[in-house]
Order: sequence, then structure tokens, then C-alpha cells
Amino acid sequence: MKPDLKLISMGEISAEEVKWLWYPYLPRGKLTIVQGDPGEGKTTFVLAVIAALTRGEALPESEQALEPLNVIYQTAEDGLADTIKPRLDAAGADCSRVLVIDESQRELTLCDHRLEQAVSRTGAGLVVLDPIQAYLGDGVDMHRANEVRPVLKRVAAMAERTGCAVILIGHMNKAQGLKSGYRGLGSIDFRAAARSVLVVGRLKEDPTVRVVAQDKNSLAPEGKSIAFLLDGEHGFQWKGACNLSVDDVLSGGGRLQTKTTQMEEELERMLTRAMPAEAVLSRARELGVSERTLMIAKKNLGVISEKRGGQWYWHLPEQGCKDVTT
Repeated sequence: MKPDLKLISMGEISAEEVKWLWYPYLPRGKLTIVQGDPGEGKTTFVLAVIAALTRGEALPESEQALEPLNVIYQTAEDGLADTIKPRLDAAGADCSRVLVIDESQRELTLCDHRLEQAVSRTGAGLVVLDPIQAYLGDGVDMHRANEVRPVLKRVAAMAERTGCAVILIGHMNKAQGLKSGYRGLGSIDFRAAARSVLVVGRLKEDPTVRVVAQDKNSLAPEGKSIAFLLDGEHGFQWKGACNLSVDDVLSGGGRLQTKTTQMEEELERMLTRAMPAEAVLSRARELGVSERTLMIAKKNLGVISEKRGGQWYWHLPEQGCKDVTT
């Protein structure tokens, strides 16, 4: 039996403003894809985002912090106890707000009703599935559009109904010379279904520096690329916005210069001796550096704040010094 024709008049539709967890990178109620080559820092980047969201802290290029929220995080590649939990702790996440659907008796898929149940029960603002291909379900060929499309349509509908943001993490294929849109693993329908696509890569000149570039944004102008540091000595550190393109990220080329690195260099120059905090703030304003970026640079360098005679002073760390932060 053929379904009856039903027409919807756009005159009867009320316009709604897009809501964001992190403008313009992570929209609420929509799909976002985070992709890159293996080992480039995709998961670490997403865990840092989760840490900020569970603590209610503002993310780079975002002046407004949200209330702390719950996150559902599913991974098929890393152990929860020996890998994910330590990495969340290192990122400073509120782990009481990070929840995992138990897959011990039945594996989860993008079409699983438990996803929406979990979002409804916990009020989660974000669901992360890492990696995409592990959650497609048996019999779904990720290279076939006719098989991938209905699966993505279903999870997108769940996100729309609940208002929950969904991040799908995926590896890129090894093909060289193709546009970024065709280097995603599997059908181009993954990219088509996502409202935001972020690409993560490292710089060849300094492999400890990683960059996140927005390759697609269907809901707002594309955001600036965001750099972060990832190494054994310093762990994870946000480095702020930079001018590197998606092509730079994929090729590993380009030279990094951000407001954060600029301020770090300035602090190292200024703080060879203790200086009044107000003088440092004044210098940051002269350089066009926001107070938030200044505080990130201060934290990255381990700058110490001490009160002397009713005035706060900043200096670079010395062995045995204790930070009495403002």
C-alpha cells in the first residue's frame, strides 16, 4: 500500500536558532566527525574537550563556559580501566559525569535503542563513538552509501530529538593527493551527514604540535584552526587559534604561530625576574592577547603568583617554589 502524500508548508515552520556546545565546532543535536590519520591525537583531543565540558570550562576561542554536563563515551579500541580512565584523569575530567553503556552482553551500534535511552536517562549533552566503524553493526559495509545512509540517518534523528551532540571519531584513508573530503574512511555519506567535520594532524617540523582544522561547517562560518601540544613531558596543552589550513594539517606543513605561543615567549622574556601581575596584564593588552589566553600561557609555563606587600607578582618557576595562585 502506497503511503498518502503529505505536504508541509514552510510557512508553518517556526525558525530555530542553532545551539552549540562549542561554537562553531560542535553543534547540539547534530553529528560532528573528528578524523585524522592513526596516532595523530584524535582521541586525546576529544578527551580534552570532554574534560572541559564536564568541568564547565570554556574551550579555546569560546568566551562563554557552559554548565558542567554529562557525556556518554563509547570506545572499541582502548581499555576503560588501563587507558581511558587514566587519560580522563590526566585531562582533569569530572569522571563522575562520564558514562559508558555496558556492552558486555551485547555490542552497541549506531541504531541501538540504548543510545537514546542512555541520553534520556542521564541528560547527557554529548555522545562520543570511537571509532565510527566499530558501531555500524554487522553486515553494514561502510563503503556502500545505501547501507551507511540509513544508519547515519537514524543516529542523526536521535541527536535531533534529544538535542544531544554526537561525535563520531574516524581514521582517514592512506590515499595521497585527494581532497580532504575524499580521505575520510568509508562512504562520502559520513561527511554528508555530519554538520561539522574536524581534521586532526601533526606538524612535521615539530611532531609534538597537533592542529585541529575545521573542514566542513554547514551551520556557521568555519572556525579557526586550533593547536595543541601533546608530548610525554608536558602532556596535553591548548596552544590556541592559528592560521594553518586543512591542507597544512593533512600535509604536516606550515609554521605555527598562535596568540598563546606569542604570549608564552613574551612571559619567558619578561619574567626573568618577578614582575607585578598588573604590568603583565597591561603588556598582554598591548599585544592584543585576551586575559583568558594569557592565563593559558601562564598555566602552560607553570608561572608562579606570589603576594608581596599587598601586590601580586608573577615569576617563572624555581625549584622548591610553591604557587599561591590568584
